[in-house]
Amino acid sequence: MTGAAERSWEGDPHLGPGRSQRRTVRWTSALLGAVLALGVLSGCSLLSDDETSSPGTSAAPAPPGVVEELTRVLRRRAVAVREGDEQVFRSGLARRGGEFGTAQADYFRAMQDLPVQVFRYSFDPAEVLRDGESYWVVVRVHLQLEGYDAAPVVARDRYLFTPGSRGRLRLASVTDEAWEERNGVVAQPWDRGPVEVREVAGVLGVFDATSVGSADALLESVQRGIADVSAVVPYDWERRVVVYALGDSGFLGSLAELPGGDPELVDAVAFPVPLDDADPSAGTAGVRVALHPRMLTREDGARDRLVRHELTHVALGPRDDAVPVWLSEGIAEWVSVAPLAPEDRALSTGSLVAARDGLDGEEPSGEPLDLPRSDGFNGATSGANYGLSWWACEALTTAYGDEVLWTLVDDLDAAAEVVTARGEDPAVGVDERGEEVLAQRTGLTTEDLARRAARLMLATYGP
Repeated sequence: MTGAAERSWEGDPHLGPGRSQRRTVRWTSALLGAVLALGVLSGCSLLSDDETSSPGTSAAPAPPGVVEELTRVLRRRAVAVREGDEQVFRSGLARRGGEFGTAQADYFRAMQDLPVQVFRYSFDPAEVLRDGESYWVVVRVHLQLEGYDAAPVVARDRYLFTPGSRGRLRLASVTDEAWEERNGVVAQPWDRGPVEVREVAGVLGVFDATSVGSADALLESVQRGIADVSAVVPYDWERRVVVYALGDSGFLGSLAELPGGDPELVDAVAFPVPLDDADPSAGTAGVRVALHPRMLTREDGARDRLVRHELTHVALGPRDDAVPVWLSEGIAEWVSVAPLAPEDRALSTGSLVAARDGLDGEEPSGEPLDLPRSDGFNGATSGANYGLSWWACEALTTAYGDEVLWTLVDDLDAAAEVVTARGEDPAVGVDERGEEVLAQRTGLTTEDLARRAARLMLATYGP
């Protein structure tokens, strides 16, 4: 990493009384670097060695004045977004009409509807790529949603600037699909198309034209879910959440860590928002929830249960990553059914069949019945895995009280911190640490607990 020099544009005294004047949270050292009076971020290259240029382009340093002009254009655009000045925003576009102009107008409206606390741009002059008279630039968008993000979220994409009147550069594209694919860019809903934003106390909902009709019912469900989860989960958390509820599964499918890898097999997912999409070590700004479109029309009770499940992951926060998946998903299921009467706590037939066959020694793998491993949890037997994990938690609380679940989580979180402090990946060995902590706290092996869970399931629901 070269010496960093980044201009902080949201603090400009000439911005006026718009959203740029809102109080911002303290920058973390991973984001801020050194702030100088002039210049832009200089950092590690985001282009791979063999992709810094293409036919007709040049990786040579930009001519004098180009960096300053790009800085001016991006600063003017950021100020227009923060102050709600659509005329200035549109004046920076190479094409105000057509598909690009319409998409940019949708983006501007989304930024006005979202509770934007911080919005600015930065770029590295080393990543300015000349293409004839135009320039491709890797641009970093710094966006913080007020009340929902712990700090500004840095997301990158490659923009194209072309010369306009009087030699001024204008923005011609905010998309380079090939570059995005190579660099693992995950576009947010407002980057993908027009969105409808709705907000109630504690919940920010992002919808589109086909899903916004379900907004009121869903937002009420999430509000109830926050209260229900907070009554069970003992940890302090913000009790606020951003929910994406779109009319298609495109965003779900773009998530790299989507359980099972197929958005059509997922009803919802809680996913972390990295502080910097190019630096996994920078931490997260929070956890958001995305729903599959089919959940918008599901029966209210089923949707409420799913919402509570995902909100439990939000409430656990980073602790969720420190525990084996069986414990994480088991706790989420256990919390999700807490408000329900026993007769309303539905369990899949597949879970009961797996429990019966496991106790009869008929596990398909030929191995003894055991709790599912993290790396195979969301495979072909995921339905049964969720059921067994939930009832493992039921078996634990029946024998040792509710506190045992949180004790296991706390012990494993502390163990993960030790592993991280050694410079190791805490995701490696999480199942083994889980077995060790379970044995220390209860004297049980995971096989013991799996058999207890299976017997309890069959005793409760029948064979």
